[in-house]
Amino acid sequence: MGSVGNTKGRRERLRAETTAEIKSVALALMASGGPDAITLRAIAREMGMTANAIYGYFATRDDLVTTLINDVYTALADTVEAAWAAAPVEDPAARIGAWARAFRSWALANPEGFRLIYGDPVPGYRPPEGGAAPDAARRVCTGITALAAAAWPHAQHRYRDSDFEWSDFDPGLLDKVRPAFPGLPPAAVALALRVWSHLHGLVSLEVYGHMQRQALSPEKLFREELAQLIRSFDITA
Repeated sequence: MGSVGNTKGRRERLRAETTAEIKSVALALMASGGPDAITLRAIAREMGMTANAIYGYFATRDDLVTTLINDVYTALADTVEAAWAAAPVEDPAARIGAWARAFRSWALANPEGFRLIYGDPVPGYRPPEGGAAPDAARRVCTGITALAAAAWPHAQHRYRDSDFEWSDFDPGLLDKVRPAFPGLPPAAVALALRVWSHLHGLVSLEVYGHMQRQALSPEKLFREELAQLIRSFDITA
């Protein structure tokens, strides 16, 4: 029994290692050749495997892409949630800053993953029903809304004249955020989208290499933009 168990354990370990290598090679191919470079045949060639062998790990290219998106999105959700949780609950500025900095740091450390979930679509890819990473997408979406929720008690006086209504938003977005934040009005959801556009815009420019051509210190620019954003909520940075 011990020998059989050890053999099974080795097989499972080797399978896990090979699966991890397949995913790593796929992201490397995307980095060097764009999203259309992700093919099972190309990965098999890079790994010295036969095409038939790699189908034993992923039946289709779309299965692999779905797994990659789920892994990447989940890693991002874990990272920003940990940063948010580590900041003092009573300090909304610290919590917003921690989430934002964690988002940027993760994106710069994982540019191919960032591009996969927020940038370049994989040509011909069809996600499964419900999306490639529905739970992680919900977590990140509610995390962004949590930034607005933390700022709302301080900033709501600035939005007294807001004419946003629930009908102004995609129902799928509302399905994610309204159960988590039932007391937030439509104007606060609009604020969450504005926060997201600020953070995502700068990070995207940096990940794609555009910001480095303009600013010697993109980090300093991001830090200043974040401070200005927090000050606009009338909370202390």
